[in-house]
Amino acid sequence: MGTATGSAFDTETLRRGIEGNTGNNLLSLYTDDAQIRIVDRNNQPSHPTVLRGRIQIAELLDDVYSRDMTHKLEQCVIQGDHAAFSEACEYGDGTRVLAESMVTLRDGKIADQLIIQAWDE
Repeated sequence: MGTATGSAFDTETLRRGIEGNTGNNLLSLYTDDAQIRIVDRNNQPSHPTVLRGRIQIAELLDDVYSRDMTHKLEQCVIQGDHAAFSEACEYGDGTRVLAESMVTLRDGKIADQLIIQAWDE
């Protein structure tokens, strides 16, 4: 685990953002023009969900953090202006979600993120 060169982005900052009670801390880690692509069972690789900018990202995070679920950062690797991390989530009813992310950093913030996620059905 590490820190992106010359930035405030590090594993503990990411952990606090992911494992917090709201999406606000996590949102602060994104650039104003950040983009997130989400691939999962419902959003295939050729047609991912694409969120552009902090307003759309905030809407996603508000939805996710309003749910009865916990979030845990399991692993994180930071190398230069890139990072990869694993997140494990669990709903109150025991349903589990795993998400893998690859991010590109700019000035210590997430500029681009690809999320691949799977959940119990």
